[in-house]
Amino acid sequence: MSLIDWLFDAQLQIGSQTILWREIVGNVFGIASAVGGMRRKIWAWPVGIIGNALLFTVFLGAVFGTPNPVNLLGQAGRQVMFIAVSIFGWVQWSRSRGAGHIAVSPHWASTRARIGLGVGLIVGTLILTPIFRALGSFEPVWADAWIFTGSLLATYGMAKGWTEFWLIWVAVDIVGVPLLISAGYYASAILYLFYGAFTLTGFVIWTRVQRRRQALLERVPA
Repeated sequence: MSLIDWLFDAQLQIGSQTILWREIVGNVFGIASAVGGMRRKIWAWPVGIIGNALLFTVFLGAVFGTPNPVNLLGQAGRQVMFIAVSIFGWVQWSRSRGAGHIAVSPHWASTRARIGLGVGLIVGTLILTPIFRALGSFEPVWADAWIFTGSLLATYGMAKGWTEFWLIWVAVDIVGVPLLISAGYYASAILYLFYGAFTLTGFVIWTRVQRRRQALLERVPA
């Protein structure tokens, strides 16, 4: 049996619950990507893409014949979105480093961008909810739509270097944990709890980096 075949079929039995190893492995790659993002390392993007590819197959349980026959279309769809936006972020950070700088310099988004993020989160959720419901996504569908939209905006914000993107992840995690538990994706729910604490840490670290950078700029004579 090849490594890919084993990874696709391997399962972990905990009591009466069956958890796919690729759900665990995919989320581990996601955590590694988040660590890289917090440290502003370019390798965070390709590592995240690998995790996204694995989790895409996990959240389409009814399609891939997994032990959990529940489709979370928002969760599955956001993996595809992650891959696309991650390629964008990978290019953005590579260009910055290629110009002789670190991968990204954390900074606050403009007032206009913040308003856009807030409006986009609400409007995106409202638009996607009926679409996901028509496609048969797990209830409550609005939560799945919220997670998808928030994930898109957070990943875009990370690519742009906006420190606020960490707070969007917190909003995603708050909704994501109860949804994943109710849908039976326990491994992802547990890791979402970890993400919640991690994203707050990332927000603090990026904020400190901003302050140090600002202090250095203020010391430079005009």
